Amino acid sequence: MARQPLIPNPHNASLQELKTAGKVGTFETNLRCHAMQMLIVGIPREQVCGALQITERSLRSWIRRFNDCGVDGLIANKRPGRPHLIGKEHAVLLADLIDNPKKADRDFWTAKAFHGHIRESYAIECSYQTVVRFFHEQGYALKVPQPWPDRQDEQLRQAFRDRLRELNSREEIDLWFADESGFEGDPRPRRRWDKKGRRTRSTKNGDHLRMNVLGMVCPRSGEFFGIEATHVCAEMFQAFLDEAAASLTLTRRQNIIILDNASWHKKKSLDLHGFELLYLPPYSPDLNPIERLWLLLKDRWFNNIVCRDMNALIERLDKALLDMIGRADDIKRTTSLGKLL
Repeated sequence: MARQPLIPNPHNASLQELKTAGKVGTFETNLRCHAMQMLIVGIPREQVCGALQITERSLRSWIRRFNDCGVDGLIANKRPGRPHLIGKEHAVLLADLIDNPKKADRDFWTAKAFHGHIRESYAIECSYQTVVRFFHEQGYALKVPQPWPDRQDEQLRQAFRDRLRELNSREEIDLWFADESGFEGDPRPRRRWDKKGRRTRSTKNGDHLRMNVLGMVCPRSGEFFGIEATHVCAEMFQAFLDEAAASLTLTRRQNIIILDNASWHKKKSLDLHGFELLYLPPYSPDLNPIERLWLLLKDRWFNNIVCRDMNALIERLDKALLDMIGRADDIKRTTSLGKLL
């Protein structure tokens, strides 16, 4: 029996992130990133292998690395003996400078500004690509506002609607819609470098402040549950499930959580506490009613608001979630399944 072909998880990185990583990496890294881009947009794997002159075995290995580690899994190891353009004597100093931009009288860094600063202040001659690679080595990633996806498969979406209609008609089932959303001290869209998996530092003007909310809502009852987190990963999603199981009073025999295809939602080691998981079709956040709830929450509590420090952001987020929990009727209207079914 032929092995089931691996498919890259499109939620692990956007096409723009793959393009950026390919530009600043080695030729081999660029090849791997280009292969993932081609597969994600739907080019058959046979054509990918032929166009890039790679073997099926290599492509399968790259997909496995990408699904396990995201873009980081595609970065090829540096060849031995290649000199690092930012020497060891400067690496520790510059890493600290990235983490503490105030030392250079800045609130945050762009790669362009950092490149110019180290050239002028430390006489370090290196390319812009070397600076970007150094940012990645220090655990930073370029955060770019993403457009609403437009590569949906209408047949899969219609099949999902039909399945949703059937489940919603059964009296013994409650449908819960779950998602994660980020809330920023200064919510204006911008490109910026930010530390992966770390609560970002407070700044004078509220920039770089971010908290996440993991939430789930039941459109039938209007019940909402959520927890705040500094980041999102499999461990945090497990904590969310643990808290939901302990806090919610479930009134129906079967409870199904509908959510997107993020890798941490699919860990086999998850303890579901009796919940069942159902995944949305790819690129279909519009089929998740909790997205409308996030828009309402941000409009009511974070429109034209700039939080000056992390404590202010957390305090405002606390009030927003408590207010939302007490609005069952509003939640039922906002998350109604009528338009989806």
